Amino acid sequence: MKKFAIAAATATALTLTMANAAFAQQSTQAPMTLAAGEVTKAKEATSDTWITTKVKADLMTEKGVPGSDIKVETNKGVVSLSSDVAITDAQKEMAVAIAKKIKGVQAVSADGLKSE
Repeated sequence: MKKFAIAAATATALTLTMANAAFAQQSTQAPMTLAAGEVTKAKEATSDTWITTKVKADLMTEKGVPGSDIKVETNKGVVSLSSDVAITDAQKEMAVAIAKKIKGVQAVSADGLKSE
């Protein structure tokens, strides 16, 4: 009985070792490549979220700009400003200038802002 238990334990240990080796050979590069791509996407998304938040906060605190009426969206560093309420040309120019000053902003589109 003791010999059987030792043989079974040895067989189990060898099976697990071989399974680990086979798994390691199958997935040596792919997970790292996948992870690097996901990290890049996560950084980009975080950056866009940060830019959107910063632009919106700066618009809200700027006197003379109706920050609560301006919608801000960011995609790959490009900020898009839009509104349902008409704003003056001066307010539009100020909103664009505020967005352009934010670190990470590549471009600003104000086509969605309604002018008076």
